Amino acid sequence: MNLVELAQRIRNARLKRGLTLEEVSESSGLAKGLLSKVENFRVTPTLTTLAKLTETLGIKLSELLEGLDEKPRISVVRRSERKPIERNYIPSEAGNKLNNYYESLAHRRADRAMDPLEVRVPAKGGRQLAMKHEGEEFLLVLEGTVTFEYDNDLYRLDAGDSLYFDAETDHRVFNETDKDARVLCVMCMDPAALTAANRLSSK
Repeated sequence: MNLVELAQRIRNARLKRGLTLEEVSESSGLAKGLLSKVENFRVTPTLTTLAKLTETLGIKLSELLEGLDEKPRISVVRRSERKPIERNYIPSEAGNKLNNYYESLAHRRADRAMDPLEVRVPAKGGRQLAMKHEGEEFLLVLEGTVTFEYDNDLYRLDAGDSLYFDAETDHRVFNETDKDARVLCVMCMDPAALTAANRLSSK
């Protein structure tokens, strides 16, 4: 199942109805923190969770899941067809809103083992807090210079530099320079998460 697309559909359905996460939480009985993680593709929702969400958002479960299992042998995504992805925006205490901007490069391929993204890291911006998630990750700096924090260690990466790491350790990418940077990020999804998604899509 295309979990990135599922997360985006849930968020879009909420915004279309002008609801906040707090309002959906109160109506559905689901924790606000869980809802945020679902929308930001950090938790795979259970069938029970999806049923509560669709009831609250006034949509059918079949409508929400329609087409998410399509798996073409080849998927072409033009530059103009990239899909923006919101991943846990966290502003700094100083109110800095220059967070990383993500675009999915393979959103048309469902049940994929990898999730390639292009990340724009704005000048004097980037993630404020290091976070972790399941799986492994690969980064390649396409343009500019970024700083990568991994388990409290810092690495300066220039254009052409790359790294591969275990994503279950706290990490983040930020930009201390005066120029925007672009980074290719490829996340490898945990096999267990894929199995869970397959079970969900078969129900």
